[in-house]
Amino acid sequence: MWSANRNPCDDRAVPTLFASYLRVYEPLTAFDKQRQVYWRRYVHDGRAVTPFEGPGRQRTAVIEALGASWTRLPDLPDDAYVMQANETTLICPWNLRVRVAEAALEARDGVPPVLADAFVPPALAGLAKAVVSDWNSGARVLEYGAPRQHEQISTWSVPLRWFVLVDSDERELVLDQQRRVLRYRTEISKARRRAHRALSVLRRAVGDVPISEAVEESARWLEEFHPRSIVELDYGGLAEVLPDEALTEDDSPALVAKGLTALSKGDADSATAAYEQLVERWRAIQLLERCN
Repeated sequence: MWSANRNPCDDRAVPTLFASYLRVYEPLTAFDKQRQVYWRRYVHDGRAVTPFEGPGRQRTAVIEALGASWTRLPDLPDDAYVMQANETTLICPWNLRVRVAEAALEARDGVPPVLADAFVPPALAGLAKAVVSDWNSGARVLEYGAPRQHEQISTWSVPLRWFVLVDSDERELVLDQQRRVLRYRTEISKARRRAHRALSVLRRAVGDVPISEAVEESARWLEEFHPRSIVELDYGGLAEVLPDEALTEDDSPALVAKGLTALSKGDADSATAAYEQLVERWRAIQLLERCN
């Protein structure tokens, strides 16, 4: 049903980092006319980057562009992931320049000025604020709504709230010598319904606790996108470090669904058991970071 555009460099692509990704691919009609022209040409010229090679490409592009001085916020490649769904082209832009600017500002938060200036010089911080302000003010507003980031990243884990958005039947698993992939793809309408249903159950059962707030945040994020978008939960580089058995038997979305169903029925014991099983599984995976 869905296929990502392949690049001739795939076989020698840089492996993904040890992170997972939540992405939204929007149809071309979600972008303004200038962007539509750009993305059509981008796809036609075969420039699309696959999710396998994308994280490494992003990292290399940022490091090379920033250089050692970190005194400027350079222009970065205007790249994207591309998907074909039922003869429709969908785009997941990287928006690297904005993401680097946001990361630079976040790196200064809660840090003494002397240390903040050492990590992110004032000149770079000023440029970063201007870029983020321009983005948030709507200077690059799209036809379907305000500017938005299409990709979320989590290192050495998959946030449990992401599993709320997908179903086990939507899993795609590839295990071979060239690449290892575990991902879930679904229509955004289904992801939205699941998020709102989960939020309703959580609020009734446990109130406004951190997990409820996290699911609410995901639900709000999904509302920013075109109604014909596709949501992708990609294990990314985690598929490189997990054994075949763990990937084949992965049932995290089913465990989340089981826990929510139990909560909706007032079965706290079953809900707790499903939650603890999930937490224990992903805690073990996070421990792999210490081994690397």
